[in-house]
Amino acid sequence: MTDSLFDLPLQTFVVNGVRIAARIQGDGPPLLLLHGHPQTHVIWHRVWPDLVRTNTCIAADLRGYGDSEKPEATSAHAAHSKREMARDMAELMSALGHEQFDVLAHDRGARVAHRLALDHAARVQRMMLLDIAPTLDMYEGTTRAFAQAYFHWFWLIQRAPIPETMIEHDPVFYIRSVMGSRPGGLALFAPEALAEYERCAQLPNWATGICEDYRASATIDLQHDRDGRARAERLRMPVRVFWGERGAVGQNFDVLGLWRAVADDIAGRALPGAHYLAEEIPELIVEEARQLFN
Repeated sequence: MTDSLFDLPLQTFVVNGVRIAARIQGDGPPLLLLHGHPQTHVIWHRVWPDLVRTNTCIAADLRGYGDSEKPEATSAHAAHSKREMARDMAELMSALGHEQFDVLAHDRGARVAHRLALDHAARVQRMMLLDIAPTLDMYEGTTRAFAQAYFHWFWLIQRAPIPETMIEHDPVFYIRSVMGSRPGGLALFAPEALAEYERCAQLPNWATGICEDYRASATIDLQHDRDGRARAERLRMPVRVFWGERGAVGQNFDVLGLWRAVADDIAGRALPGAHYLAEEIPELIVEEARQLFN
């Protein structure tokens, strides 16, 4: 058995009308891993060798990202709503024979995981989220400091094709600028991982995918979240949240307090990193994952 995520074959599955790419390894209880922006499932490569010893790990690319399909933009951004992205993952896990599973997710993937755990609550047993607060609270609590740190939240949602055109002019520059501007810079990333992020950023419709992801989060996703709050919708499964003590999320929001307001069984803390925690402090992420999932 290889210890390297990079050496595994990339598999594709047609679910929910789109093609989803994933790598899969292990024999234990199923664990779905979801990545953030502007990356791919490769973010898990440093925690992968440990996780697959106890779990069947499924690391998938979200629609619009990596080697997964990149649907065209739709009216109201519905094709890139977290509800549709969550349905992708629910159907992927069904296709693999996993009716119940755990979830480990970072950044944009954690927003998909949040919706997955609400819309498919009976299927998600436990969930670990990295470096996010609930999307609705982050938008409604935006300050100048947060907007400056997370400028891409507000730039990517601008009318098409303004951000798409600028990104497509030099997608590698975009990758290196967004990822390199956070504490630690590009030195945090393994060369083979960074090369994958850069390769995927140059694929057709990648810019459309990422912009539509963010446009959906600022429109249709917020409506879904508000509707759920009005129905007193809550996360009932155990949820653990971790954020970087040097990152913008923890510096601008009461992360644990915001999650306590929407989840019944919640715990978490700041970790000694910034944002890309699975690549910055993989040993700590593995330790916390083992405590929750095993």
